[in-house]
Amino acid sequence: QFVSMLFCQLGRAHSLREITGGLRSCEGKLTHLGITVPSRSTLAYANEHRPWQLYQKVFLNLLEQCRGKFSGKKKFRFKNKLVSLDSSTIDLSLSLFDWAKFRRTKGAVKLHLILDHDGYLPSFAIITEGNVSDVKVAHQLSFDPGTVVVDDRGYNDYALFGKWTAQGIYFVTRMKNNTLYEVIKEQEFPKNGHILKDKIIRLTGTKADEKCPYPLRRIEMYDPEKDEILVFLTNNMKFAATTIAAIYKDRWQIELFFKALKQNLKIKTFVGTSANAVKIQIWTALISMLILKYLQLKSLFAWSLSNLVALLRMNLFTHRDIWAWLDKPFEIPPVPYEQKQLNLNFT
Repeated sequence: QFVSMLFCQLGRAHSLREITGGLRSCEGKLTHLGITVPSRSTLAYANEHRPWQLYQKVFLNLLEQCRGKFSGKKKFRFKNKLVSLDSSTIDLSLSLFDWAKFRRTKGAVKLHLILDHDGYLPSFAIITEGNVSDVKVAHQLSFDPGTVVVDDRGYNDYALFGKWTAQGIYFVTRMKNNTLYEVIKEQEFPKNGHILKDKIIRLTGTKADEKCPYPLRRIEMYDPEKDEILVFLTNNMKFAATTIAAIYKDRWQIELFFKALKQNLKIKTFVGTSANAVKIQIWTALISMLILKYLQLKSLFAWSLSNLVALLRMNLFTHRDIWAWLDKPFEIPPVPYEQKQLNLNFT
């Protein structure tokens, strides 16, 4: 089942028939794995009944092996761990996925993700129904003290801000326009950059004193690329205002991760309709992404992820040294056997 679903991701198979048919056409090359091609009914039954938690464990084990191998030169000087928190909604047809009701006529599931900026790999993922709020999931997460969590305005919640501040967890987010606050102190900031204001504030909204009794920091910055003013909210009082702005800008990496996941792997259409089958397919997509990121990082050739996926898709059952091929993809491979056929010389 695992090999079949991995083939579904890397081969972009659209149905169980395509998965089993594609594997059957190369059945002789699967013998070294000690497996046979499952029938459509067998694969459908496995997707519906084999616990998706098995694939989650495979993902976590693979992630543990990848840790340390992806860390490179850090973008920021501070030693705090930097992570981004976000979610992506995956639309489903309510007529086929009646368990995934999101709106009156629409179905969906949500993939909630924590992206570690040391290597830009997911360090945690959870799949929920589409109507589960981002804040509810955020309250269930735990981070080490000193961690910097970057998220968007969907995570603006006074109780969450207070909880993280009490635990020694830093956050950087966009501030909602209707947030009520009072200014405690005006801070100094460089006048020759894009920072417009740097203030220490206290939230004054409904029950704000109970939920978040701590002072926070409000930073205004002019973004010349978008020609707009951005307002950041953080509980970190030590970092420079420009560093806070740069941290939030780096949150774009989690958006790029979701985009790459949806463009290069198969999580927008599904080969099974049960909740278990959908979760298995999403987890195999995340496993595939870890494998692709590892190959991309270790290869000497400057692969873009889309090109790497495309060439792997066309050579899934080609027998070659993987690293020799990835390092020099356009080098003519050695002839696997001696040419014994005589040449026909026409004179």
